[in-house]
Amino acid sequence: MTPVRVLIVDDQALFREALATLLEVQPGIEVVGEAGDGEQAVRRCAELRPDVVLMDLRMPVLDGIAATGRLRVEQPGVRVLALTTFDDDADVFAALRAGAVGYLLKDVSSARLVEALVAARRGESVLQPSVAAKLVARIARLPSEDDAPPRPLPVPLSERELEVVRLLAGGLSNREIAGRLFLAEGTVKNLVTSVLSKLGVRDRTQAALRARELGLL
Repeated sequence: MTPVRVLIVDDQALFREALATLLEVQPGIEVVGEAGDGEQAVRRCAELRPDVVLMDLRMPVLDGIAATGRLRVEQPGVRVLALTTFDDDADVFAALRAGAVGYLLKDVSSARLVEALVAARRGESVLQPSVAAKLVARIARLPSEDDAPPRPLPVPLSERELEVVRLLAGGLSNREIAGRLFLAEGTVKNLVTSVLSKLGVRDRTQAALRARELGLL
């Protein structure tokens, strides 16, 4: 597998260096550079063409949310994964609206971070469990465009698939779901693929929202 090319963006040099050291020893990950603010991140992306940018949000010169918005326009092939200390609603929704494909907190485990980088390169949504819960709750509060009940699924989810969709709605990774359900990770991957297909959605976040709409959560 071609390594995921990663650019680390954070205004704390010590954190950037520590994270680079951590990621460089992970199979399948290549750290191609660092940046200390959003403006520098945009320039470095144009030079280095990373697959994924690990983007802090609160930085000088140009913050991570503004930088994410610029990258969505100037470098649409680059995936931005927010990596920050804060999960307040304003930051979460601003980052996702700006174009981030995921949102993780800095206390994330190294294994989960690597999984998130690989998933982000594929364009999949990767959310901290607390962030996933906020997003689903926020969407659930939005007024419906029409009062008609959602149409039932042509092929209903199996009991095992229902268990999987409830866990992925909580932000769990395939590995975490496998551990919770005592299944092989490959089996969970196949179940997630089946869930996405039956729900008619492209990623895990959309699956959670569709399941909520259908009253499955």
